[in-house]
Order: sequence, then C-alpha cells, then structure tokens
Amino acid sequence: MAAATIASCQEYVPVETFAEADDPVALTPEQQTAWTGVSGKLNAAWGCPESQYARSIVPEKVSNQPFHITAWKGERASAQIVLWSSKAINGIECTVSDFTSSAGSMPASIAETRFVRYTLADEPTYNKFKKGGPAVIAPDMLDTLSRFDMAACTTRPVWVSLEIPRDVEAGTYTAEVVVSHNGWGTTKLPLEVEVLNKTLKPASEWRFHLDLWQHPSSVAYAHGVELWSDAHFEAMKPVMERLRNAGQKVITATLNKDPWNHQCYYAYEPMIKWTKHKDGSWSYDYKVFDRWVEFMLGIGINKYINCYSMVPWNCELEYFDEKEGKVVTVKAEPNTPIFPVIWKPFLKDFKKHLESKGWLKITNIAMDERSPEAMQAAAKVLMECAPEMGFALADNHRSYEKFTMMRDVCAAMRHQTVTPEDIIKRRAQGYTTTFYVCCTPAYPNTFTTSQPYEAELLGWKNIAHDYDGFLRWAYNSWAENPQYDSRFGGWMAGDTYLVYPFNRSSMRFERLIDGIEVSEKVRALRAAGADMSGVDAVLEKIRNTKITDHKQPWLEIMMEARKALDEAARK
Repeated sequence: MAAATIASCQEYVPVETFAEADDPVALTPEQQTAWTGVSGKLNAAWGCPESQYARSIVPEKVSNQPFHITAWKGERASAQIVLWSSKAINGIECTVSDFTSSAGSMPASIAETRFVRYTLADEPTYNKFKKGGPAVIAPDMLDTLSRFDMAACTTRPVWVSLEIPRDVEAGTYTAEVVVSHNGWGTTKLPLEVEVLNKTLKPASEWRFHLDLWQHPSSVAYAHGVELWSDAHFEAMKPVMERLRNAGQKVITATLNKDPWNHQCYYAYEPMIKWTKHKDGSWSYDYKVFDRWVEFMLGIGINKYINCYSMVPWNCELEYFDEKEGKVVTVKAEPNTPIFPVIWKPFLKDFKKHLESKGWLKITNIAMDERSPEAMQAAAKVLMECAPEMGFALADNHRSYEKFTMMRDVCAAMRHQTVTPEDIIKRRAQGYTTTFYVCCTPAYPNTFTTSQPYEAELLGWKNIAHDYDGFLRWAYNSWAENPQYDSRFGGWMAGDTYLVYPFNRSSMRFERLIDGIEVSEKVRALRAAGADMSGVDAVLEKIRNTKITDHKQPWLEIMMEARKALDEAARK
C-alpha cells in the first residue's frame, strides 16, 4: 500500500496550538471572490522575504521558479514560502533536502523552516505616529511547531532560515523544500544558494555594536516561573543565547526599582536591594545583580554592563528603612538636595563591589533620554564618587557634545545625525556611537506591521553614516499575550519587543540580523582593500536621502545596494 494511503487511514491528530484572532478587517467583494478561483489543494510557492502577506487575502507576487540566495560562508540568510488554499488543510510539514553542487554538499540541517503566526496589531501608517486606530492582524512570530493546520480560505507564510557553514567550498548549491500535508499533496520548491568565496566572522567577533535592552523579569512572568529562581535562569538561557548570536554587546541591568516607570506590561524588578539602617548608614544586596551579570557574561555578552538609572523616568527610588520597618519610596530629582545625599553612598559602595568582581571598567551608568540639566547633575555626582565608571545615554538632546566622558552614546535617528568627525573622534577614544529608533519614526522601524525589509534597511543606515551599531528598546518587554495580540499601552504594536516568549523569533528580528551582517560585510571588504566604488555610490544615495521619507523607493535602493555588495565580494 502506498505511504499516502496508509497515512490517510490513520486517525488525524490536530495540531495543539493557540487560536489566532479573527481578522478584524472585512474583505472587499473582490477579495472574497478571489478565493472562489483558488484550488482546494495546498498551494505553495516562493514569496518575497521583503514583504508581509495578509492571512485572509489570496497572495500575489509569488513564484515557483527556483529562489536564489547569495551568501557568504558563515552568514545567516532568509527566504519566505507562502501556502494557501480554499479548503482546510491539516498536518502541513515543510522539510528541506541536502544542498548539493559540483563543489560538494551542505547538510539539510543548515536549514530551518518555521510557520509564521499572525497577531493583532495597529493599522500601519507611515505618515505619523498613530496609536489606537483600527486593528489588523499581522504576520510576525516564527513558531516552533513541526506541523500546522490551515483553515479554509487562508494564507500561511513559512520562514526559511539558512546557516551557511564556514568550512564549505564556494559554489552554487541546490536543494528542495518539500511541502506536504498528512501524507498527501507533496510540492517541491527549488532553492539555489550561491556561496561566495568570502567568510563572515562569528557574531562574537562582529564590530557592530548591538544593544537591545533585555527585560529578564518579563521572562519569569511570561513563562510562569519564580523570579530569579533556577527555573527562571534556565528559561532565559535560550532567549539570551539567541540575542548573543545576533551580536549583542551590552548587558542591561537596573540599579533600583523600574527605571522606566512601568512603561512595559511587566515591571522591571529590582536587581539591587537598598537598606537604610537605623544609624543612617546604607547597605546594598547585590545577589541578583551579580547572578544576572555572571549569567550574561557566561553566555558571551561582555562588552558593557549598562546600569539604569541615576535618573529614572519618575525619579523614584525605593529602599528598606530599618527605622520604619518597611520599604519606602523617595523622589530624588536631579539638582535637589536629596539627589547627592542618596546617590553618593550607593556609588561609592557600588564602585567597590564592581572592583571586587573585576567589572568596573566595563560598567556604565546609563540614562534614557534625560535632559542636559539632569545629565549635568548626575555627571557631577558620578565624577566625584566613581569616575572610573562611564556614562551610557540614549541621547535625544545632543548631550554627547557636552559630556565628553560618555563612552556609549546612542543618538535618536528622528532627531539628529552625529557628525562623521564626532564619530571618528569618539572611536579614537575607544567610545561607541550608535543610533536608535523607538516609538518613532513611523518609518523605517521594527513594529509588528513594519515591512520586513525595514529592519535590514536600518543596517544600511548604520553603515552609510559610519555608526558603530544600533540600539532598540526592547528585546523582550512582552505584552500580556504577544503571540495573540502584540499591542500594548501607548506604543505601536511590537514596539517593546523583537522576539516572543519561549524562545520564538520573528520576521523582523531575522531581518535585523540581515542588516547587521550587511555592516559586517562592508567593513570586512573595506579592510581587505576590495573595490567598493559600487557600494559607495549607493551609500552616498542613502546618506543624501531622508530615510524617514517612506515615499522614496527604499526597497529598490536597498536591492541596488545588495547587488553592489555581492559584486564587490565576487571580485
């Protein structure tokens, strides 16, 4: 008996997963009619990895021709498959064959296929920051399911990720992605991978300074484990290893209570417990701080420890008061008498503790968009008590021009561009200069409804302006149920995270890695003395065009830049 017939005789076991939200956007009559012309079989084709595909609409811009990827040895590359049918299809599986060429082979294990899940989000807009408008559903999370059930008249993307081995021979390799459902309807999609004779360094050696703010307590709450327990750290390990593999350089730590005044669904829980004793002296419990830092250093994230913040968003600090027998909250605003009184004892003790751990020279007191006046007050106290520590600042006031001791400055993309002269001067001092996007600009960004290519475009922005890297709040500040609804508070959907609970990536996070790799490849080719005239011509175009203008043909410009980069690597 044929294998398909045997499979059809077995009782089907539905895939266990959460139900996605209904599509809140009604179809037009034309969109509804389009499904009547779609076959009831499982349709599969290559999609465009630059774009999102709506779940309720028959997909366009798909192809059954071989999908071509050009990559370096050691590079991570992406592709997108689109599935659709007018009838319900159960038990869908996607597997990849070995990659073969005249130069040798690559095992199927270098490929990973993940079903893309849809989550509720805000209606996309490129005109201005807009929150609270009509809801949509957007494809984003890359699920870890090995098979999937599709409802009738729906589209389902599948994300394909490749990890090109470093020891493979250059050449063009071919493989097939095999799509089947419950033993039936096998479709084979041809895939071509041109491996260039260039090798990308491992992420641990990348120059790109990636700083995605971590939110460790969010993992405990979302995973349902005790805060700071062994189970908590076990849950965090794969989540933070994924971040390390993207080239993360910075550990996000907190000095007191939530420095962002509960801007996220889950609060940032304190890592250091402060105690004021009856005699007026202070002591500080660093157990959680130490375990978190040691955990992240052990993973391999080790350039900076950025500690938030001497100037929290609400300027509130909390400590246990022995005399009162309770935790009290005080407001310590810069340029008020209490500010140095409360911060000087801590900074002196913190400095001694960091010295004992060997961490003093990599620790920064970090601030987020604080005013020059607040920075002046904080800098004065820090320089008096612990000048060996540096400052890190997400800077939307050009404060870096005044406070030259800032070893880690990140400029708001929407407000300013740090001059090339200042970047070079800071780099010569061993300082880093990066840029960031947050709730703005509307474009380009990494919201749930941002088109995937926008994340890579940020990498081209980085290299065009010679920044050292990129910052984003935040890596994993999750909403209550982000895989179902990515919206939260006053932010655009997806603004507070780039990955999902239980170590699930996203389309935008994968494409952000593509942009980081672009920066690394450009710098590697320059260091090797390659002819970069074609790349430089496109980078000049990027520098001289307002990148937040969504009406510019940015995707075409980015494709032109990619082509020039590949040509430079082939020479």
